[in-house]
Amino acid sequence: MEAVVDPAEARRRKAIRRLRPYVPPLLITGILLAAHISFGILDGWDKLATAIAAAFIAEILLSRLLLGEWRNLSSAYISGISAGILVRSPFLWPFAFTAAIAIVSKYAIRFRGRHIFNPTNFGIVMLLLVASDSAAVLSIQWGNNMWAMLVIWIVGLFSIHKLKLFHVCASYVGAFLAFGLVRSWITGDPYLAEIAPLTGPMYQLFVLFMITDPKTTLSTTRGRVTVALLIGFVEFIFRLNEAIYAPFYALFIVGPIALIVERLWKDRATPPAEPALPATRT
Repeated sequence: MEAVVDPAEARRRKAIRRLRPYVPPLLITGILLAAHISFGILDGWDKLATAIAAAFIAEILLSRLLLGEWRNLSSAYISGISAGILVRSPFLWPFAFTAAIAIVSKYAIRFRGRHIFNPTNFGIVMLLLVASDSAAVLSIQWGNNMWAMLVIWIVGLFSIHKLKLFHVCASYVGAFLAFGLVRSWITGDPYLAEIAPLTGPMYQLFVLFMITDPKTTLSTTRGRVTVALLIGFVEFIFRLNEAIYAPFYALFIVGPIALIVERLWKDRATPPAEPALPATRT
């Protein structure tokens, strides 16, 4: 016998489902405004607008041409605004390039019908690979004002908790703190110096948006936790080799491999459908 759902509760759940896609865009907008008011982080509003426009145009054109539909632009907005925050260049084109290539990756690089790279992370890594002489990525330029950072983390993690992805953030942060201690033992640098980047803007966007992207995370809690820990480990290796943008490289490597492995494992565990028997005449 099916349980009877209270109509008011049903309406509440429906409203939450409708609002859920807009939580990340609202959150990243809040981070942008708070950080810009506190630190003046943007290179310029024109560069932010260029990144957002490039992401919107790419999403609209590709979804229409390849899928024949108009897609919700919240994902494109996040990619555009992230590029506007993270990219540093005297030119406009790196902002447009990062945002556009992020959206293109969703349509061009897929495995069995699913895109496997976090779009913003892919755009950032491609920018670093092909145009490091013309652009850089925001790392510690905001400073580490603890009160401002604390507010952003509280609001961000509360929102992530509502999306039921808090365990991803917690697992990665735990791994970062643990591997920071190991790095401190290896390098002799102070522990606080090793973990200080966690309070900076690059890591806030990475933790709150990139590794928690529902479209590019695994389907199980255990799988997501495992991937977060692996990202922390690979980042640890990159940071030992003094790679400034270690978290981006770590996610770029671990994320797609994890998604492909999960899909192959599911396909192997699912028995093939039995062929239909030919119809017989009576």
